[in-house]
Amino acid sequence: MAVERALLSVFDKTGIVEFAGRLAALKIEILSTGGTAKLLREAGVSVKDVSEFTNWPEMLGGRVKTLHPKVHGGLLYRRHNPDDLKQAKEHGITPIDLVVVNLYPFEATAAKEYLPPEELIENIDIGGPTMLRSAAKNFESVTIVTDPADYDRIAKELETKGDTSLSTRLDLARKVFGLTSRYDGVITMNLERLTLQGEKLEVQQKGGPTERVYLALRRKQELRYGENPHQAAALYIPAGHPATGLAAAKQLQGKELSYNNYVDLEAARSLVAEFEGPAAVIIKHNNPCGAAEQATLLDAYTKALASDPVSAFGGVLAFNHIVDALTAEEVAKLFVECIVAPGFADRAQEIFAAKKNLRLLHLPQGGLDHDKELQMKRILGGMLIQQPDLGNLKDKELKVVTKREPTAGELADLRFAWKVCKHVKSNAIVFAKDRATLGVGAGQMSRVDSVKIAVMKAQNSLQGTAVASDAFFPFPDGVEEAAKAGATAVIQPGGSVKDTEVIATADRLGLAMVFTNMRHFLH
Repeated sequence: MAVERALLSVFDKTGIVEFAGRLAALKIEILSTGGTAKLLREAGVSVKDVSEFTNWPEMLGGRVKTLHPKVHGGLLYRRHNPDDLKQAKEHGITPIDLVVVNLYPFEATAAKEYLPPEELIENIDIGGPTMLRSAAKNFESVTIVTDPADYDRIAKELETKGDTSLSTRLDLARKVFGLTSRYDGVITMNLERLTLQGEKLEVQQKGGPTERVYLALRRKQELRYGENPHQAAALYIPAGHPATGLAAAKQLQGKELSYNNYVDLEAARSLVAEFEGPAAVIIKHNNPCGAAEQATLLDAYTKALASDPVSAFGGVLAFNHIVDALTAEEVAKLFVECIVAPGFADRAQEIFAAKKNLRLLHLPQGGLDHDKELQMKRILGGMLIQQPDLGNLKDKELKVVTKREPTAGELADLRFAWKVCKHVKSNAIVFAKDRATLGVGAGQMSRVDSVKIAVMKAQNSLQGTAVASDAFFPFPDGVEEAAKAGATAVIQPGGSVKDTEVIATADRLGLAMVFTNMRHFLH
């Protein structure tokens, strides 16, 4: 059946004028409301107000405008059902064949730092989700569009055939219920922030996990395989939302990505995002084997590679600046699986093009932001959820606990090592000098063993290095091993029952030691 009537009511007006113009050119009657109707009229598109269509005015400050039997009857009645057709005729219900709706930006509103409860509540869209659900339920007859990215696809189908295919309508209906499911879930979680102070409502700042957590995801792409080739895997993103961050990175070349590639790419991306100056990170099996922040990207890469060139073979690289040709020429000498960066110079891309299997990923704007979403991990029968580790060192919270204070150079290296240590699997030990790693010990059951492994992995002298430990030293032995290797300064959280012994050992060995009072376990 040809599309005769469309209802357009959108908050995000991207592309709506052009789309409406294409509908009007097909002689499709356009119904609209509020700001959308005003915008279309100003653009010369003929529009009928929904209030004229329903013969009922908008009311209650716009809360009620499309919640009317003529709207929902026009969406829901089954075009091939005799009883529905009879009742539609009896009550003067005419069909609405196409609906274009997107919702109030509740999620963006809820993300504001200071938010009056009235603003939170008023950004709960009622009419929009109701129309979406009505139209999506009757997808056999009604086309429902929520995403401006679909406008051209729909317009082309209408221009070619006068209607959309059932396959298209089903696809769009699935998209709708993914969107409304997530929308309601976000509302549910944010309403838990409402508290009563006497008789007054207030919105609490976002804290830890809420009483209820809702997930609505859609598959963005199938992956080459999971952690192992016999495991299937896919990348999912929030339903009804465009991809962001690493999930939105554009793959410029190379083989399909696997589950492990994405895990390592995120580890690399999140670590390199810690630095403002030109920085390079090399990840192997989810741990950094090299990281450096230097005056140039080339120097950063060279020093990161020097940390552990053997482990770097077949690794994943991340850069926080656009990769230039000189850096690309040096990187091209090593076999790596993937490289992710906020951009690549044209010549750098030409150099990498010679390596056909190398995956090259271009991060979108915001791709180096810290991940502030709740972190989730499955267990049998449940889900563990926690806040992300966004803890940063503050000068006033650093406490020198030894007789000797660190020099300015040692303090800079301690800060650098601490940033890297946060991204190393616990138990984690990092030796660093001149803002580059020299030895990394990861994932050991004993902290002193992590120190020994970091020393063993070092390719260069550790004399004069700074050492970071993600948690306290439970015994003096770890500090003794670090000093034996040449370390002169240590940064650690403190908090062990043997802190006094550990500090005394550092004093005896002439080390400077700083407590952070913050732990960075990563499991």
